[in-house]
Amino acid sequence: MAETQFVTFGCRLNTYESEVMRGHAEAAGLSDAIVFNTCAVTGEATRQARQAIRRARAENPDASIIVTGCAAQTDPQMFAAMPEVDRVLGNEEKLRAESWQPGDRPRVAVADIMKVKAATPHLIDGLKERTRAFVQVQNGCDHRCTFCIIPFGRGNSRSLVAGDVVEQVRRLVASGYSEVVLTGVDLTSWGADLGGTPRLGHLVSRILYQVPDLKRLRLSSIDSIEADPELMEVIAGEPRIMPHIHLSLQSGDNLILKRMKRRHAREDSIAFCQALRSRRPDIVFGADIIAGFPTETDEMFENSLRILDDCGLTYLHVFPFSPRPGTPAARMPQLDKSVIKARAQRLREAGAARLDSFLAGEVGATRQVLVETEAMGRTEHFAQVRFASRMAPGAIVQARVIGRGDGHLEARLAA
Repeated sequence: MAETQFVTFGCRLNTYESEVMRGHAEAAGLSDAIVFNTCAVTGEATRQARQAIRRARAENPDASIIVTGCAAQTDPQMFAAMPEVDRVLGNEEKLRAESWQPGDRPRVAVADIMKVKAATPHLIDGLKERTRAFVQVQNGCDHRCTFCIIPFGRGNSRSLVAGDVVEQVRRLVASGYSEVVLTGVDLTSWGADLGGTPRLGHLVSRILYQVPDLKRLRLSSIDSIEADPELMEVIAGEPRIMPHIHLSLQSGDNLILKRMKRRHAREDSIAFCQALRSRRPDIVFGADIIAGFPTETDEMFENSLRILDDCGLTYLHVFPFSPRPGTPAARMPQLDKSVIKARAQRLREAGAARLDSFLAGEVGATRQVLVETEAMGRTEHFAQVRFASRMAPGAIVQARVIGRGDGHLEARLAA
């Protein structure tokens, strides 16, 4: 019998949760099944999931197809209406061991995610076919950005207690992982719902102190306006924190930021990057930017383009605006799709130019590279490296950068 396959879309949190589900499925003896862990952040993400489900059914006519994740949580009936789909599980239900046990189960099991009040720890020993481990520290979001459907897929913000997070990191390090990424839906809100309301900086410091064998720690996307003083201190001064921070910016124009219901101004983002760079000059920043948000004028878009230089961004994730039904932004005056597409392309080109400039400056440097496959790895700054010879995945090696290609560095082992 064929083992259960997991197809994961979207964020690092989904990747972590797919491993939790894999453990439950294996313990229950589930086989001949394909599980789709979907994303709802854009309409395109949902479209891709539906397309993949249809293709999987055509190629695996006898397999059981189970759909879960944020798109399944926010629109379960859409997936239930697909003849290819056997079961639909909500985001809370997918993490319960009983959901994967054999026997008669409801075809659709999706409860009200807003009623979930606490985060439950789910310990795993590793992530299949990955050399970098993701650790969930938080789930859900209390904010209501006007473009975002994710709170309705994930529920309100809830944090795992620090001891459970430390235990998970310790377990992964004992399994051989050299690098761990802390992840959540709204990572910098960690602790707000816990006793004493600790902040993310406290959690990061505790992990580093209590797991001394952890070689590298990364943070997934953060909201700079929520960064606490201890977090700033540890990022600036702890070499085991990798010098690469990804920011949830979304726009570089203050009026658009207000219409998005974001909590920062462009000046806050610039000041944050300048403050960290002054303390840790080698740090690099990435960011999410939405192109073509409703009412965005040419001048407003130019402010988003300028934020790349003003913040000194190295990596850029560009999202063409996609109205999500049920969100306030979907009811705002929309831009023509051709305008959105053109602006997204300009942002991508500007982002590619900044990345290329950074990579050019890396030639000749010696970097510590986490080997991800026999041919590829990532530097401390998250730059992709292609090796001149075969490497052992999972190792951290000292490599000399000898050149660069399209979006990557080329390196060989340092002498």
